[in-house]
Amino acid sequence: MKILIATNAFKGTMGPLAAARAVERAVKRVAPGAQIELFPVSDGGDGLLEAFLFRGRGVRRVLNAPGPVFESVRAEWAISGNAAIIEMAQASGLKYLPKNRLMPLDATTFGVGRLLLAAARSGARSALVGLGGSASNDGGAGCAAGFGFRLLDKNGAPIPPGAKGLLKLERIVPPPFFKKKGGMKIIALTDVDNPLTGPRGSARIYGPQKGAGPAGVAVIERALLHYSRVVKRELGVEIKNIKGGAAAGGLGAGLYAFFGAELVSGADYALRRLGFERALERCDRVITGEGRFDAQSFCGKAPVAVSRLAGRYGKPALLVCGSCTVKDRRRLRANGISEIIALDEVLPLTELAGPPAGVLTKGLLIPGPVLSRFLLLD
Repeated sequence: MKILIATNAFKGTMGPLAAARAVERAVKRVAPGAQIELFPVSDGGDGLLEAFLFRGRGVRRVLNAPGPVFESVRAEWAISGNAAIIEMAQASGLKYLPKNRLMPLDATTFGVGRLLLAAARSGARSALVGLGGSASNDGGAGCAAGFGFRLLDKNGAPIPPGAKGLLKLERIVPPPFFKKKGGMKIIALTDVDNPLTGPRGSARIYGPQKGAGPAGVAVIERALLHYSRVVKRELGVEIKNIKGGAAAGGLGAGLYAFFGAELVSGADYALRRLGFERALERCDRVITGEGRFDAQSFCGKAPVAVSRLAGRYGKPALLVCGSCTVKDRRRLRANGISEIIALDEVLPLTELAGPPAGVLTKGLLIPGPVLSRFLLLD
């Protein structure tokens, strides 16, 4: 029996490799003779860099960059041939701000621009930018400023950072060295398909996740609408409704507007680049997972992309998650998921607060019949 363990990050607790190793420990307990291949995955959110580096796709680089509120952070990225691999959360991630100090109106993607600038200066001809885990709602304006664009108010002064500053934006001046055509090609990996503005936009759907209350959401929506009007006037690009524009607090839309980025499904693109289908051909069973499995998981998240491919190859897939709100078994089966284990349904609340990797291993072992049945042991 050959088991392929292809876990996504368990957001806020474990990266994809730590999760894969925790699952591996449980599988070895239940099926000690199984051959196991670890294949951490990402949809462009947390763990993108880790997934590529684990497969030997790149050499790690480090840049001391401005974080989401301009504190210095150690941002990792990678270079693979003539391509850079950048995970935006490394510079502007929500992980850098404590839960009681979220700043949805002021946090910036400036540090992502510095990573792109470092990639360009290193000679990279293209850059993969993973969009996910952002602390900011600035529509990618901070990223543009970090790269060298001048974002000015009506008096010619730089606008303040963050979504709030977008309300003052009137002029956009590209850096003298910038070439939109013929420069570094950017592929933005999105894990959502929401547009920048509107009922499904960045402010209303993702603003609360970054700490915005109702009043803050209203300000962000107004700021992004104004921003999109200025971008259209100054750059000739319409960004309000672009698919995936809401990703990473609107960074998807910003990369499209300023750099001509191509926005693609992060999960499908990453799995293809990592050679996931070749690994599928070698295995008999697949185990995937993420922290929270819900309706949004079907809109571009890596575990569903993994299970769909597994189904296409006729390989059963088990999904393990911290919590699950999807109860429609037919929908699960239609997306290649044979079994599902939700940790909050099998472990008492007191045990869920333990070390994340240990909780994951224990949660897989407690409902023993589910894991063993999946592995065809009973």
